[in-house]
Amino acid sequence: MGTQENLQDAFAGESQASRRYLFFADKAEKEDHLQIARLFRAAAEAETVHARNHLEVMGGIGLTKDNLGAAISGESYEFTKMYPGFIEQAETENNKQARVSFGYANEVEKIHHGLYQKALGALETGQQLKDEPYFVCQVCGNTVAGEAPDRCPVCGAPRSKFKQVE
Repeated sequence: MGTQENLQDAFAGESQASRRYLFFADKAEKEDHLQIARLFRAAAEAETVHARNHLEVMGGIGLTKDNLGAAISGESYEFTKMYPGFIEQAETENNKQARVSFGYANEVEKIHHGLYQKALGALETGQQLKDEPYFVCQVCGNTVAGEAPDRCPVCGAPRSKFKQVE
């Protein structure tokens, strides 16, 4: 295996560790282990630094137009190829929890694809996107601009389950 493959593997591993440690921190905090939660968050930040460094060395962070193109391509792959196969396999194995998790992700990747295409279209025509927050459903990941809906159209969660992102 060459250095490029090693960089890709390192980026994937560091990215996963960062997310995993943030989830571990949330759990530690719920169990009232505040200093352990802080440690997990600090390690997650360090893993994020490592992931960014690896991605930069790979040339994976370009101009915003290029980054939007990469995001559109990635989202398209996920909802057209990756998740449909995962959903089918989960159904074959009668794994309902995986089926729901994959189904939510598949639907939301379509939404992300559309949001990125809109952003790229605005960028290419010299327009600015409306300055507004995004809201992310903490059940399924649905992402909406402007304001949270009363009920999530993907999973049915109430407005209170949406987290505002500035």
